[in-house]
Amino acid sequence: MSSEKTGFDRYFEQRMKDPGFADAYERERAVIDSTDELIRVLDARRASLGLTKASIARAAGMLPALVRRLLTSGASNPTLETVLRVVHAVGFRLELVEESAPLPPRTTASNSRPEGKKKGRAASGKAPRSLSDRVQG
Repeated sequence: MSSEKTGFDRYFEQRMKDPGFADAYERERAVIDSTDELIRVLDARRASLGLTKASIARAAGMLPALVRRLLTSGASNPTLETVLRVVHAVGFRLELVEESAPLPPRTTASNSRPEGKKKGRAASGKAPRSLSDRVQG
């Protein structure tokens, strides 16, 4: 593979010099990474138990297509209820653990939520560290 940077690479490096862009990117990247980690843990658990996606769907009272989409689609955007049903169907529970330091307030103009109503925060106002630490068997 070539080590030459693409136009996108150069553009991205330039954009990351903007603190507002870098902050927004890091926040979104953390959400994507956490979601990906959760789905991988669930699918690995399913496989280790020798269960099919259809059997998980039956145990969760869901359509098999929903479970297939959750565990295989890169563009899946399931509801929390869907995820929790699968979590329980593979014998796990999901737990939120307080992080050592809360995230700083958003610096973008799109943050129109009143203080204390931040999206994606636990009741304590702190976001979880890593999902795999809180998926318990």
